[in-house]
Amino acid sequence: MRTLAITQNTTLDGSIEMLGDWFDPQGQADVDNSDLLEELHRQDGAADAFLAGRRTFEDLRGYWPAQSDDATGITDYLNRVQKFVVSSTMTDPGWQNTTVLSGDPVAEVRALKEQPGQDIVVTGSITLCHTLIGAGLVDEYRLFAYPVVQGRGRRLFPEGVEVPALRLLEATAFRSGITYARYRRR
Repeated sequence: MRTLAITQNTTLDGSIEMLGDWFDPQGQADVDNSDLLEELHRQDGAADAFLAGRRTFEDLRGYWPAQSDDATGITDYLNRVQKFVVSSTMTDPGWQNTTVLSGDPVAEVRALKEQPGQDIVVTGSITLCHTLIGAGLVDEYRLFAYPVVQGRGRRLFPEGVEVPALRLLEATAFRSGITYARYRRR
């Protein structure tokens, strides 16, 4: 069975909702972030599916394909990876290599995990992440913590949700002050 990994950028106080300017996707190409970018590409190499909710997908589709001078390589990755968007309203995704999952998200993602392939990565998509966590479908959490406190915003784990103990697989501190921790269900 394929690994379903939630990869999120988070503040030190646990917010994944980007209400301020603490996250700059193009800033990852800065010299100080070369080690961070190397880690992102390592993870991209182990994934052949990108999963998103409709709102996150539309945000990504509206930004990345238009980046003609992308030094991060993220545009190339997103254009070529097989994308899956969970939506009951979208009919034409308007982005190459995209499949719309219009049925029950839990059943659709469970079926996707059973197909042969590499990792399936979810990022952003807070509502979808909450659904997948609640259904017990998430195998790994890959968290990039930015050294800022936002003081507000939605969290990866909603109030009242408990996840059984996780096992730390790796942890890294990058030159920029961002830290990365990867956890797996036991």
